[in-house]
Order: sequence, then structure tokens, then C-alpha cells
Amino acid sequence: MQIYLPIAEVSVNAFLLLGLGGIVGILSGMFGVGGGFLMTPLLFFIGIPPAVAVATEANQIVASSFSGVLAHFKRKTVDFRMGTVLLVGGLIGAALGVVVFNYLKSLGQVDLLVKLCYVVFLGVVGGLMFIESLNAIRRTNAPAGTAPRKRKNHTWIHSLPFKMKFRVSGLYISVIPPVIVGVVVGILAAIMGVGGGFIMVPAMIYLLGMPTKVVVGTSLFQIIFVTAFTTMLHATTNYTVDMMLAVLLLVGGVIGAQVGTRIGAKMKAEHLRILLALMVLGVCAKLALDLLLTPSELYSIGLGGH
Repeated sequence: MQIYLPIAEVSVNAFLLLGLGGIVGILSGMFGVGGGFLMTPLLFFIGIPPAVAVATEANQIVASSFSGVLAHFKRKTVDFRMGTVLLVGGLIGAALGVVVFNYLKSLGQVDLLVKLCYVVFLGVVGGLMFIESLNAIRRTNAPAGTAPRKRKNHTWIHSLPFKMKFRVSGLYISVIPPVIVGVVVGILAAIMGVGGGFIMVPAMIYLLGMPTKVVVGTSLFQIIFVTAFTTMLHATTNYTVDMMLAVLLLVGGVIGAQVGTRIGAKMKAEHLRILLALMVLGVCAKLALDLLLTPSELYSIGLGGH
């Protein structure tokens, strides 16, 4: 069933979009990531222009993340205080990101920048996640006599000023690192159309020292507001949010997130992470190939950035 997307100016199969939304929703529930880092490149592959894919995908992440947060809220695994601190940084970052995005759009370079950002980020994050997951699996398979290495309790982060107590996470740390993490994630949300969970989740575990069970729900809580703010900015300044596309992705995403949360609860964390790492590296390789190979049509008729 083909439908025409007015803002993207392309015709796409409606069931394909519902399916993509569902797959990304499942990932959102399983890994605590918005799923945009996979969905946005998938939209590129089916012919959606990058500027429209980025702005619209931020919209879909709001819904799948909200659906995921509800499941975590029932389990009391959301640290609202930490989420609010991350959110402050996220909103600042999102505003900065949209300014950069608009400037590049006026130069006509936004499509290339978005794709290059994806190749770099997915390559780095996928590689690190893959190595870390392999090490985690090795540790679980190690003989019982070998003691696991303890994570350092005190790092330079704990000596920073402006400390605050985060009861749910059991932390007493400076608000500076969470705000910085939030700013970085906000910029990524605006430029790449991602929730930023794939950077935020490892940062919350390894940098801030938060317990893993609290990280997923807290990450999703912050992602909801940052991506909603990003969507609003894109819609009012760029006019690149395609509502028809957003609704189809949204329906699939909400259903998928509920399924994903259930699957995630049954699988081992290390196996989940290695699966995610392989998917990230696969998408990265496909994007890099598309950038390196000569396109079938060397010239395309498109609107310049006037």
C-alpha cells in the first residue's frame, strides 16, 4: 500500500514504515535507546531525504521512549532527579544543535554532514560496545575462582563542586558531568535525529557510576523531553517534520517498545549489548559504502539551500 509523504515528497509503502517503527520500538524497549541511530539511516535507505528523516525521527522517538518509560516507571527504575539534571543540559544542547543544523541547511551541506556524523558515531560506538560486550561475556564464562575486577568507586568526577544527592541511583556527585552529557546528547538529537541513548547509556554507567537497572528508564525519561523540544524547533524553523511519516513510525514504535521491554527482561545484558553492537556496525558499514560508491545517477534535481 503506497502512500505519498507531502514534506518528504516521496511515495513509500505504509506497511514498511509500520514495520520499521515496530523494529526500532522493540530495540528501544530492550536497550533503553531511542532507536533513532538505526531508524534515521534506515529512512535514508528507503529514499527519505536526510533533513526530513532527522526532524521526523525525533518525533517518533518521543512516542517509543514514552512507551518504554511507562514500563520502567512501574518497576520504579527511573531516577527522576538525575533525569531532570540531564534534561537541563539536553535542552541547551538541542537549541545549539538546531542553530548549527539551520546554518548548514542554508549552505546546502546538511545531508552530507548528517551521513558523515552517522558513519563516525556508529563506527566508534559500535566498535567500543562490541569489545566491551565480548569482555563481559568472557568474564561471565571465567572460572569461579577468578574474582571480577571492581569498578573504581572514586574518580576525578567525584571531586567536582555543586554536588547533589540522587537517592534512586544511590549517588552523591557533582551536577556538572550529567549536564555536560545532556548537552552532548541534545546536540546529537538536533543534528542526527537521535535520542542519544547509545551515548548516554554507557556514559551514565561508566562516567557517572549509575546502577545499570536505573540507567535505561532514566535515559528514556530524558530522551522524551529533549526529542520533543527538538521536533518543535525543527517544525517551526525548518518545516521538515512530515506528520504522515511520523504517525506511521509512531504507531509501530509504541507497540514495539512494549514488546521490547518484555524481551529485554528475559535476555542477558551482555548478549543484548553484543546484538546491538553488531546491528550498529552493520548500519555503519552500509552508510559508509553509500558515501564511497559512485551513485547510479550522478546528477539529481533538488532544491538548493537558498
